[in-house]
Amino acid sequence: MRLLYSLAWRLALPLVLARLWWRGRREPGYRQFWNERLGIYGRRAANDEPLTIWVHAVSVGETRAAEPLVEALLKRYPRGRVVLTHMTPTGRATGKSLFGKHGARVVQSYLPYDLPALVRRFIAHFEPRVCILMETEVWPNLIHGCNRRNVPVVLANARLSERSLRKARKLGRLMSDAARGISLVAAQTEDDAQRVRALGVANVAVTGSIKFDVAVPPAALATGTQLKHQFGTGRPVLLCASTREGEEEAILDAFQAAALPEGTLLLLVPRHPQRFDAVEAMVRERALAVQRRSALAQPGARVDAATRVVLGDSMGEMFAYYATCDVAFIGGSLAPLGGQNLIEAAALARPVLIGQHTFNFAQVTDDAVAAGGALRVLDAADLMAQATRLLCDDAARSAMGQAGLAFANRHRGATARTIDLLPPLAD
Repeated sequence: MRLLYSLAWRLALPLVLARLWWRGRREPGYRQFWNERLGIYGRRAANDEPLTIWVHAVSVGETRAAEPLVEALLKRYPRGRVVLTHMTPTGRATGKSLFGKHGARVVQSYLPYDLPALVRRFIAHFEPRVCILMETEVWPNLIHGCNRRNVPVVLANARLSERSLRKARKLGRLMSDAARGISLVAAQTEDDAQRVRALGVANVAVTGSIKFDVAVPPAALATGTQLKHQFGTGRPVLLCASTREGEEEAILDAFQAAALPEGTLLLLVPRHPQRFDAVEAMVRERALAVQRRSALAQPGARVDAATRVVLGDSMGEMFAYYATCDVAFIGGSLAPLGGQNLIEAAALARPVLIGQHTFNFAQVTDDAVAAGGALRVLDAADLMAQATRLLCDDAARSAMGQAGLAFANRHRGATARTIDLLPPLAD
């Protein structure tokens, strides 16, 4: 099965590269460092660090989730370095903003495509002592290549929904062989652990979600305070974060129809940057005055009193957006897309509204709802009705935010538990 998989990859590679180039028209980052995706590197730089730890975080969410783990690894192994790989330019940019302060101790690269020769070149170039894949990334040739070079493979902060398990089972031996090649899985919940065991992984532990250990950056809080000032003192702010295609139209229509407190500002942050222009066009089609967050970076810039919507067109500022808002809705959950992480909003004591479709984050969402820090909404109209209620009731809004904060604080510690389970790494 793996040979057939590799053949399929080889046949598809020209199309994959063409698509990479095509995406680069809108997102130039996809045309940068393309050689790394083919396992092509320059001359090996002298490595003064005797220990290399490979951490793979596919995009923005996984990179932010990896922050506590990377910081803990650098602290645990002061003479080591981390090679941090990604699949997207936004993930790479997020990694640079988070870990650039560490200089050469954090090296970034794109993950090579999952062909045996490309994986071999990557391993030979960086010589990792362990490979840590974040959340749901399972690549058969990567795992096989690591096994051949005696590089343990760890799946950290692992989550696996029922839907993903069904898809994996359809791949038969390809996925089951890959699963057996994983040395350790540190799962977020017992349900995740049971589904991972069903794939054939022998060593599975429940450690909780590392995302609870993400520290709120002081700079983000300062940016949030500045944005709140630019929005207008005392103006209520409803944040709709990480929204996906098909959600913004419903949100905007419901926003126009809702009886929100006077002056309520909608802070709308699409999950994918390539959609910023399209979402702005949706706002203007409804004759809603809109300003971009990027324009507020100019000295003296403020949001006009007539502006109804601010488009969050920046990357890496989600903590600042949560710090700015009074109520937060987490996108990807009105449509059957699986939802997004609500932990950051809870960690900032913001009341969270979330839709019915949260299968990618089922346990953490259910737990937050049970703790009183989050509330499920039926649709966009219900979202606006609940937001209106909370914005009009300071006591209820504060109580819900504090419940979310207490929930987030109770679940800290997954990073330390994961580090303690890693195979021995000699300095």
